[in-house]
Amino acid sequence: MNLQRLHLDKTLFYALLLLAFLSLVIIYSASGKNISITGAHLVRLALGFGAMLLIARVRPESLQRWSPYIFGAGLLLLLIVLGVGVIGKGAQRWLSLGLFRFQPSEILKVGVPMMLAWYFARGDLPPSLPRIAVAAVIMLVPTLMIARQPDLGTAVLVLCSGVFTLFLAGMRWRVIIPVLGLVAAAAPLVWGGLREYQRNRIQTLIDPAADPLGSGYHTIQSMIAVGSGGLYGKGWLNSSQAHLEYLPESHTDFIFAVFAEEFGLIGVLLILALYVFISLRGMMIALYAQDSYARLLAGSLSLVFFLSFFVNVGMVTGILPVVGVPLPMMSYGGSSIVALMAVFGVLMSIQTHRRIVEQ
Repeated sequence: MNLQRLHLDKTLFYALLLLAFLSLVIIYSASGKNISITGAHLVRLALGFGAMLLIARVRPESLQRWSPYIFGAGLLLLLIVLGVGVIGKGAQRWLSLGLFRFQPSEILKVGVPMMLAWYFARGDLPPSLPRIAVAAVIMLVPTLMIARQPDLGTAVLVLCSGVFTLFLAGMRWRVIIPVLGLVAAAAPLVWGGLREYQRNRIQTLIDPAADPLGSGYHTIQSMIAVGSGGLYGKGWLNSSQAHLEYLPESHTDFIFAVFAEEFGLIGVLLILALYVFISLRGMMIALYAQDSYARLLAGSLSLVFFLSFFVNVGMVTGILPVVGVPLPMMSYGGSSIVALMAVFGVLMSIQTHRRIVEQ
């Protein structure tokens, strides 16, 4: 198969295939050998790879022209969600299209860095203070809309995608430090605006045992699963925490705990190395991109991918609060997988079309 003709970066593509295979292996175990769930995950992976193939064929110049429209469409869909979105587990995050439903907030994980890269590419770098102020508005509007659903985890990732783009655009430290000071000063206001269950999750980070059957239950059970894996793990299909149903959300947000219990520290180090490798490959693509738009976009998307798996692993191991961020490609879920593979389609496009230009 000629991957270059398909506009696929060979290194990144094979790493993603390996991650997809591992996700099927662990989904089958975490779901209690449920063929239906595993099959649905396979279909979503296939849709995701299909989306990646389609987007990889689009030239970065076209992506740049479409950036404002993609961002605008994402904002419009968020407005629709706030009005008529499907409510599930106490949150209004989804739009129903009959046969399936999806989360429009996933579009903004790509839309915000695309919009900011488009905006910064149209002027001098590093950006001036007025341009940074405009960029802040671009970031904060979708972030606040997503936080209102409420979906704190996705809101944080969308905000960070914009912050990464700003940082890569060369925002000076004399601007960064005062901004960090303002963020610290606003922390009490943010705390007061959080819902009670969100404040409980943050407090649980300090002492999960304070409410072992309530807000601390997820964290305690996931830490037990991770710790019981030992060095080599209990073996595939032998996760007692998942199969005895002690671990909630075992095939979604807490699937990493199942992986750690079954494959131990050795398996954890290998899967973390794979995630880091994919992130670094994305940063290499950004480093050699042909223009500022492609560099900013590829760098931001790669850093958001890294942050996503870091946050998930952190909340599973008890070093970060539970914020509902799935493990990229591994957790069961349709919208997140397709959106993530769209991200890799963008990276493939930037890399393979750069090579075509060089030839």
